[in-house]
Amino acid sequence: MIGKTEQYYRDTLARKGAMLFSLIDPDKTQLEKGAEIALKSAEAGADVILVGGSIGAQGDVLDNTIRMIKENVNIPVVLFPGNISGVSSYADAVYFMSMLNSRDTYWLATAQIQAAPAVARSKIEPIATTYLVIEPGRAVGWIGNANLVPRDRADLAAACALAAKYMGTHVLITDSGSGAPEPIPIPMAHAVAQACGNDVMYFVGGGVRSVKQASDLIDAGVHGLQVGTAFEEGDLVKKVKEMAKAVHDAGKKRV
Repeated sequence: MIGKTEQYYRDTLARKGAMLFSLIDPDKTQLEKGAEIALKSAEAGADVILVGGSIGAQGDVLDNTIRMIKENVNIPVVLFPGNISGVSSYADAVYFMSMLNSRDTYWLATAQIQAAPAVARSKIEPIATTYLVIEPGRAVGWIGNANLVPRDRADLAAACALAAKYMGTHVLITDSGSGAPEPIPIPMAHAVAQACGNDVMYFVGGGVRSVKQASDLIDAGVHGLQVGTAFEEGDLVKKVKEMAKAVHDAGKKRV
């Protein structure tokens, strides 16, 4: 069954060809600041607001940040949780994720089992998501005890994507980690996109800072880009507008 938010994703991709996600970490940008970033991002062309982080994004801080964001934007607010505590009933949906290349069964299945009843009680929409951490991995790789996919092994990343597709995932995210110096290599993005095909929505996070990087990744077949660090400094509106234009212009080539 596809929920309202996931259908919005599919409709947006059918219309625009690609999506831009503005990622807000409540541990770094709480309450009014988070709401301000969300509003400016939405007005500048972001398609979805993601809320979450590897450390500290939970409890009242998470709930109140999402509530303030929801009061200011009319695009979906989706949880990108760093752990089972990163669930809030105030969001539109949650990436119900398994870290496919973790060495720790907690991140593969235990966390999901523990979180499932809370997600059901909250009535928040779960989006079946597979998470794949690529070198350097940064904080999320360390916390998740990831067996990092080497940047020069596009074949391994593609094999992981195929496995995720065959297990029924709806979304695949490859992530180099927040603050990574650069995004995944284009050959890897292309190989993963080919493996996902039209069955799995494929998003890239970590290291995307320039419009050229954004255009190249979308041209390689990526369906959407998650950007956080690049939007945290400087002229936010200008950066989001430029990134959104690059993403959507590249996406239109396949609509």
